[in-house]
Order: sequence, then structure tokens, then C-alpha cells
Amino acid sequence: MGMFEHVGSKNHRIYFERARSLIKDSGIFLLHTIWENKRYPTIDPWQNKYIFPNGDLPSVGQIASAVEGLFVVEDLHNFGADYDKTLMAWNAKFQTNRAEIVRRHGERFCRMWEYYLLQSAGAFRCRHINVGQFVLSPFGVRGGYDSVQ
Repeated sequence: MGMFEHVGSKNHRIYFERARSLIKDSGIFLLHTIWENKRYPTIDPWQNKYIFPNGDLPSVGQIASAVEGLFVVEDLHNFGADYDKTLMAWNAKFQTNRAEIVRRHGERFCRMWEYYLLQSAGAFRCRHINVGQFVLSPFGVRGGYDSVQ
């Protein structure tokens, strides 16, 4: 479940402390999240109002700071370049069902959703934002973590 973007930077450490308290010493924690390339980015006012109220995209550095002393970062996998294709596929599927969606939710909703999908695809395409996974362990995986590619 991708929800870390809604935790907020002031709660990152608390989030990971709680995760650490719930995971076995031999466990693995996978964090899937969207991230910005810089700390404390300016939030797009339109997205903040209509799509992700109070959304807060972390940076890799913020996540690293928040897990320090709690977890070993075993792996970091960035697949942001591929997410543009995902958003474009979602938009294509949306377009095939647009008439029904207009009937159910109205033209305004459809224009807003199109803008969101295409604006997000552009942000991933230009690598302004990324999406990926952090694999974390409390004490390090003995012998190392085998990353799945």
C-alpha cells in the first residue's frame, strides 16, 4: 500500500520507529513511495487542493535520515523512469471509458483527472519525481540482501 507520501516529513521518524517496533529482528521492511529529488519541495497548489491534500513527497535524503539507527538500507530501487509509461497506460484506459465516466462524474471531473494523469506522467518523464522501493532490515541481512531485478 503506497501511503508514505501522506505521512508528512514531521512524522517520518515516528513512522519508522513504529515500523521497527513491529518487525522482527530478522525481518525485512519494504517501503514503496514516490519521492522528490530535493528536500522540502514546493507542493503544487492544484494537486494539494484536488488530488492529494497535504501530500508531502519525501526526498531520498529525508528517508535515509529518518531510518538512521533504526534500519540498514539493504537496497534502493528506483523505477521512476518506467512510471511515465504506467500513467500513460492508465490515461489510455481512462480514455476508453471516458464517456461512461463523464456520465457518472461529469466533464469537470474528467478534465481534472486527465490533467492529473498527464501532468504526473510529465513529472516522471522529466525525472522531477521518482517512485521506488527501499528494502530495510533492522540489523542487516547476514551475507547480504539479494536484490530482485
